[in-house]
Amino acid sequence: MADVRETILPGVGVRHDFTNAWGQPLAVLVHHDGRRELLVYSEGDPDACSAVVKLTNDESRTVAELLGASTVTEQVGVVQHEIEGLSMEWITIPAGVEADGGTIGDGEYRTRTGTSIVAVLRDDTPIAAPPPEFALQAGDTVVAIGTTDGLNSLRSIIRG
Repeated sequence: MADVRETILPGVGVRHDFTNAWGQPLAVLVHHDGRRELLVYSEGDPDACSAVVKLTNDESRTVAELLGASTVTEQVGVVQHEIEGLSMEWITIPAGVEADGGTIGDGEYRTRTGTSIVAVLRDDTPIAAPPPEFALQAGDTVVAIGTTDGLNSLRSIIRG
């Protein structure tokens, strides 16, 4: 099995780098919202990306299945880290739901769920500690911290 190096890219996701048996550097970039990109680097310059293949969640699963991977344990659409009862989750806001166009304060998310919205990713740009008057919009990814139950409630409220 290849030696995989993991790099956390704040505001973007996680990049997994490895070199194949023929010496070609490759990477898989997993965005916080679940999108994936397969990156192929130049053998002569490991910083130069010679090709990028963008994949939706469904396309990623299709490629994984074609390559022989099992997706039984994959958790779709949720990136979550557990730290002694505290969890962090990225929740993308769909169009047409209550959160789309509403402010964080209007949603009363902390009061209703006990979770805190600590950042919002808009077009891969992080907005740290958004104030209550910050208006959310479809396509935004909310970064929230709380208990697992609180985050489940927040996800249900935000996704409608």
